[in-house]
Amino acid sequence: MADTTTKLNVSSRTSAGSREARRLRRRGRVPGVVYGGGGDAQGFDADARELRMALAGSGAVLDLSIDGDKATPVVLKESQRHPLHGETTHVDFLRVRLDEEINAVVPLELLGAEDAPGVKEGGVLEQITRELNVQALPTAIPESIAHEVGELQIGETIALSAIAAPAGVTFLDDPEETIVATLSPPRLQAQQAEEEEEIEAETELVGEAPSPEEGAGGSEETSGEE
Repeated sequence: MADTTTKLNVSSRTSAGSREARRLRRRGRVPGVVYGGGGDAQGFDADARELRMALAGSGAVLDLSIDGDKATPVVLKESQRHPLHGETTHVDFLRVRLDEEINAVVPLELLGAEDAPGVKEGGVLEQITRELNVQALPTAIPESIAHEVGELQIGETIALSAIAAPAGVTFLDDPEETIVATLSPPRLQAQQAEEEEEIEAETELVGEAPSPEEGAGGSEETSGEE
């Protein structure tokens, strides 16, 4: 949970456009915008290293200070990354009130998969849902939600209903319809079974078809009758 907040100092930015954004990135700055909370949208740019450290810090809430003014609590709404290098190229922050619940997306982590009996038997664990939609106070939003799967057997499925929500957090996804993970039989064995079934089906079709000799003999009899 976010018991404390991280402060991020940024500089106001009035100009926009891709050319200006590229210029900022060459200087080690990341452009961004903050909006919501009844205020106007405000562009800014942040030091790339300080931004990275702030986003990696504990808690979902940041205290954003523009040009040294009074800090405002914000949460990260969206971030864009370079497709090749992975660096953050733009961020959107949303102003929040610490006494009002907000909707957020939280990563879901599955723990103990390597110890699950089904995995040890060669089963394949597939995580269907990797993020959960939640509602909570900004300071109660967890960095991630973990669920233990160390007892999972082959053929079993985990739904969201099996996961306990942290204190003060409400899941917004359907608990019964949202499938979190499945543990399937070994893919190699399943593939071999399918291939064997295909071979058997092809063999049956070949056995039902007339042989070349039968086809030729039929033609000669017809010719003789004529």
